Amino acid sequence: MDWQERITIDPNILVGKPSIKGTRLAVELIIDLLAQGWSTDEILRNYPGISLEDIQACLSYASTILKAEKVYTIPA
Repeated sequence: MDWQERITIDPNILVGKPSIKGTRLAVELIIDLLAQGWSTDEILRNYPGISLEDIQACLSYASTILKAEKVYTIPA
């Protein structure tokens, strides 16, 4: 899944937080709902303006960001 087709980062929308294109729904919100145990069906019912592909794009975006994260140890 190419998340870039469905996720946008625009400083004029949600202060630049990644969001689903054409909405004001942040990727963070969708990931949080999934983390709280919401099913994709529940999300789609409560947010009818998005699709299953949008939810998958949110997960793909999160995966990409986590793969790029670098952790450095700080010497004591």
